[in-house]
Amino acid sequence: MSLNKKLFEIMQDLTPTVISTVKDDKPYTTFITWAIAKDENTVRIGVSTNSQTVENIRNNENVCFEVFDKDTALSVSGKAKILKESIEGIPFPVAIIEIEVEDIKDNLFPGATIEGKIPFVHTGNIEKAEELDNKVLKALKE
Repeated sequence: MSLNKKLFEIMQDLTPTVISTVKDDKPYTTFITWAIAKDENTVRIGVSTNSQTVENIRNNENVCFEVFDKDTALSVSGKAKILKESIEGIPFPVAIIEIEVEDIKDNLFPGATIEGKIPFVHTGNIEKAEELDNKVLKALKE
């Protein structure tokens, strides 16, 4: 299974998503924004190295995440592996995780639609937040 053209295009910039990992044989979810499609079969995410999400992936490679966009609600599942423990030039450890896409399910139910991506805005120092986003996205694309 691979990402279709629309999903690939949606995931070329910051992609707000909810990722699910496994902790103690139960689902564990986290909201992230550093997610991009590397190619049609691969998604990369950036997550704090010290996070529960990274710990869960160390113990169980199975992951699933939801992508929302206009008229789109897709559940993408696959196997995750940690490519890097940290990204040079980032003031705290951010792991690069690569997900090999295994399955994609359309979760948009009849009688409703999604109007766009999960809305989010940076708070605090916007310039520094955008600089951090750019550094992480650049590392995910390498």
